[in-house]
Amino acid sequence: MSFNHSVIWIDHQEAHVIYFNPTASESEVIKTRSTHKNVHHKSGNVSGARAEPDQVYLHEVIQAVKESKEILIVGPGSAKLDLMKHATKHDHDTADRVVGIETVDHSTDGQLLAYAKKYFIKVDALKGDTSITG
Repeated sequence: MSFNHSVIWIDHQEAHVIYFNPTASESEVIKTRSTHKNVHHKSGNVSGARAEPDQVYLHEVIQAVKESKEILIVGPGSAKLDLMKHATKHDHDTADRVVGIETVDHSTDGQLLAYAKKYFIKVDALKGDTSITG
């Protein structure tokens, strides 16, 4: 089945990826293998510098949406921006298909799908595309 749209809800521990079209959806969860629970500050670093995000994790998330025509990235913190920076640096084609980055608290996959459908209806309407509304 072909899914034109994807939404990624991401934090530094896991990403919920939902692929969808007007009539169907599929989802998957991608988890980091990193043992660092907090990337805000390096442990034992007096400067308080931010720890680097897990690049392997970010790469896996980007690979998951490689076939999507339009991608929405959402999440509560900085992981969504880290993901976009990673895509811009390592996968320009996928980065070019990101239509928005939004701050969204953790929600169920059903709530996330509903949010994404509303978002894409607006985006597609601006482009004259009605693929989400049928």
